[in-house]
Parts: sequence; C-alpha cells; structure tokens
Amino acid sequence: MADFRYPYGMKWPINSMVEGSFMRRLLTSCFGLGFMPIAPGTWGSAPVAVLFGLLCYMSVSATVMSLVLVLVAVGASAVCVLFAPAAIEATGKKDPGEVVADETAGQAIAFIGAFPAGITAIAATAVIGFLAFRLLDIIKPFPCRRLESLPAGWGILADDLMAGVYAAII
Repeated sequence: MADFRYPYGMKWPINSMVEGSFMRRLLTSCFGLGFMPIAPGTWGSAPVAVLFGLLCYMSVSATVMSLVLVLVAVGASAVCVLFAPAAIEATGKKDPGEVVADETAGQAIAFIGAFPAGITAIAATAVIGFLAFRLLDIIKPFPCRRLESLPAGWGILADDLMAGVYAAII
C-alpha cells in the first residue's frame, strides 16, 4: 500500500486520508504545528498570541476581539474533544504531544477580556499572556492536573482551559 509522508517522518496509509484520520490529526495538530520536534504545545499557542496582537494593533473593537477569541476557543475545543481520539488511537498515548488544539483553546481563553491600547501595552500583554499560559500549562496548578483524568479529548482539553483561565486572571 502507498504511504503518504508527513513532516518529521510520520506516515499514514492513503486509506486513512480517505477515512478522515489524517484530517482529524491535521486539525488537532493545528495544521501540523503539533508535529514540531521541540515544544509543540508552545507552537500550538503561538498563533493565538499573534492573532491577539494583530487584532489589538488593528484597533479592532473589544466586541469583535472577544467574539474572535471565543470562536477560536470554542472551535479548537470542539476539534480537540471530537478528533483527539484519532490521535490517541494512532499513537497509543493518553495525551499525544501532536495534539495542540487544546493549547490553542487555552491560549484564546487567556486573552479574552484583555484590551490593551498602545503598541507597548499590546506587545507586553501578548508576551505576558503567552508566557503566563505556557508556564501554567506546564506546571499545572490545582485543579489542572486532576482535570487530565477526564476521558479522551476532554482530559486533554480541560487542563488547558483551566490554565487559560488562570492566565487570564494574571
């Protein structure tokens, strides 16, 4: 059977593309960012921080910015819950590193409600929000670690959403 090659030596049979496993894994990896060899979660969070910075820089209204971030959070959450089981099955890991849709959702939560004005404040908010979320996602303060015990995609997602809430508070 012919194989389709994906970055960093990962392989999927062509028939899995037809069945949708490839597309599910592509979405949960934030279009391949989860396959980065170093710090895939950081790569999965970065686009949201960049999006936030751009929206602020373009002086988008608070309503529109909040709506965009909520849509990113809800969309990435749905992708994680619905499609992460395909990555779990393919890798045999409870929380595969390639799944970064959870980081995307959590990072979006971290920026909801932040409306800085001025280029310095925008840059500082984007950097601090990004670093706070990543740190909290890594150290997993209570109850983040406990939330990981939820089944499948929910366990992958819930700890990141909580880390996003904590980062938003910071």
